[in-house]
Amino acid sequence: MHQVFAFLLFICTTVVTSREWNNTGRGLIAFEEAWTVPELLIQVANSVPAFGQTKAELEANLLDVHDQRLTQMNENGIDFMVLSCASPCIQGFSDPPTAEALATSVNDVLAATISNNTMRFGAFAALSMHNATQAAQELNRTVTELGFLGALLNDYQQSGDDNTTLLYYDQPEYDVFWQMVVDLDVPVYMHPRVGISLLNNLEYQQAVWLIGPGQQFAASLSNHILGICTNGVFDRFPTLKLIVGHLGERITSDLFRIDEQLQRQRPEGMPMKLNVSTYWETNLFETTSANFATPLLKFHIDAIGLDRIMFSIDYPYASIPEGAQWIEETLPDVLSPTDLLKLKRETAIQVLGLNK
Repeated sequence: MHQVFAFLLFICTTVVTSREWNNTGRGLIAFEEAWTVPELLIQVANSVPAFGQTKAELEANLLDVHDQRLTQMNENGIDFMVLSCASPCIQGFSDPPTAEALATSVNDVLAATISNNTMRFGAFAALSMHNATQAAQELNRTVTELGFLGALLNDYQQSGDDNTTLLYYDQPEYDVFWQMVVDLDVPVYMHPRVGISLLNNLEYQQAVWLIGPGQQFAASLSNHILGICTNGVFDRFPTLKLIVGHLGERITSDLFRIDEQLQRQRPEGMPMKLNVSTYWETNLFETTSANFATPLLKFHIDAIGLDRIMFSIDYPYASIPEGAQWIEETLPDVLSPTDLLKLKRETAIQVLGLNK
């Protein structure tokens, strides 16, 4: 599988690591935007495309960067888009050597793909999370040599001979990885994935249509994010930046109850020193990806503050015109011009380090 990427390695060594990007505009920045390579299209075979889109169009849109994707960006006022490997990507490979080699190959291909237009496209690294030290090294390579803006992890890393060992990144053995993230001063985007077969059969056999974005994505990823909180990752790395899509995977809609109930776990030895609400002030950010809900956005602004919320689309699983229309036509009646600009781009510029 990986040999097909070899011819691109020379191109990747020429990627410019200093981005020639004009951050004085007023257009949109979007960064939960999926892309993949032909060899991984099998992973999205059962994905639900955006309304009005066929599965064939979904696959074509995932592979494309500079044609219809860029055309839609131009037509809908998107200045800059950060691409990342479509879920589950590397998190769907249980064999460590295969996962590590594939992550390197995918990152090299993405770097080469966008190298001729870094004013419009950036990238998040795909990483194998079987070994925290190796993941840290690959993140360092993609940021320092390829100019990537951080990483996107598709929830837990499946592992084991039967794919049933799940690796979560809230344990101390992952501290070497989180230390690298902090040292590089880049964000990590935590993204959902479809569950392994064992979980799907146990949890969703009575309602298989709940597998995926309708229920499973938020339920699974919110568990992982709350595990990172309660197991003390942010206490050990107070400047760590994590991004959560879909308006916080429902966590920010339930912060009062989460904080109140977790407070009762302190006598049981829970490592978390503060509370989940506090981490939304210091470490966690959310995006609007595929959740263009105006009343919910207003509630979240009250709950965590506009400075913790950024625009994104979730293309091609959500529609670029739908997301752009929402923020350009609906939200001006809700937000001031200054606040709207924060949501559209200014906070993203800070979090992604586009002003460096």
